[in-house]
Amino acid sequence: MQQLPKQPVHAGQPTPADRTEVRKLAHAVDAALLEEMAKTYHRDDTPLPLVGPTPPVEQPGRSSMSSKAVDRNVTILTSSFLTAAIGGSTTAILWASGHANPTVIAWICGGIVAVPVALTLPVLALKGLMKSAKDVAQAAPAPVHHHYNGNVTVDQRAIHATTRGLIANTRNQLPR
Repeated sequence: MQQLPKQPVHAGQPTPADRTEVRKLAHAVDAALLEEMAKTYHRDDTPLPLVGPTPPVEQPGRSSMSSKAVDRNVTILTSSFLTAAIGGSTTAILWASGHANPTVIAWICGGIVAVPVALTLPVLALKGLMKSAKDVAQAAPAPVHHHYNGNVTVDQRAIHATTRGLIANTRNQLPR
């Protein structure tokens, strides 16, 4: 076997002694970090109870409401904002023009408040009436009675088609 010549150490390349020093330094840093964490870190691994003795507490902010109440509340808030914006601008224009009659301002402000309320309440009532009518219709489907004379063949095959695409054509024809 032929003996290879000793390779020269290139500038900037770590030697095995450098690598051991780096490992010692990394180990010392890890040990110091673990020691510091032991002073400031605590993990409680005890299992939490499923139900505790503390009663529920109302959280700050809006109280809990049903979705229907939230919908109506949002409708009222938005209509009152629009009312205040329109009424405020109308009153400011009348007052700034110098022709502000207190009776006219009262009628304008009262009318602007009454119009959204007068329009909102019937819409909500009709919406509730239509929903309840839909629920009644879905809850009790009408019974179907067929009366036949003679021989009858019943074919109860169903076709389930999914039509997709920009130009699509579905032909629901029973096979012959």
